[in-house]
Amino acid sequence: MKKLCVFCGSAAGNHPKYIELGTTIGKMLVKNKTGLVYGGASIGLMGAIADSVLANGGEVIGVIPKSLVDYEVAHSGLSKLFVVDDMHQRKKLMYDNADAFLTLPGGMGTLDEMFEVLTWTQLKYHQKPSYILNFEGFYDSLLSYLRHSTTEGFIKGEHLHLLKELRSTEALEKLLVQGI
Repeated sequence: MKKLCVFCGSAAGNHPKYIELGTTIGKMLVKNKTGLVYGGASIGLMGAIADSVLANGGEVIGVIPKSLVDYEVAHSGLSKLFVVDDMHQRKKLMYDNADAFLTLPGGMGTLDEMFEVLTWTQLKYHQKPSYILNFEGFYDSLLSYLRHSTTEGFIKGEHLHLLKELRSTEALEKLLVQGI
């Protein structure tokens, strides 16, 4: 079974549409026989997607640092939960257990995870694909910044294309049908 690592917020956002997105994607993963690897929290968008995968009979691997077990309320009902020493171990173990990466709405931690994986790709540490779901334009400004950095010579064009933008859940489902 393929596994998709999802980077997203431990917050729920200011609108129910984000939790609904997590629930929809969770169902989509199970329907397409794709396991979830994520940050191990039971709250926010992270909790919503994990709960949806589990409620639909899917596999969920969570990875959470000891220091965040109480803060992010570690999910107690996962298929597997790894408690690690720090964020570096978290990202490495999430990477090791995934076949591809997807970024959903989130904050600084979400971007940290996404950019570290992209940097590893740029440096040829791996060749696993990375996607960003630009849900309702959530990442328009970030994607504009990346294009601007390319125009200004700080990101090579070939590296800009390491992050593949998806503009809808339907586009994500197409990838899942293909096996990521």
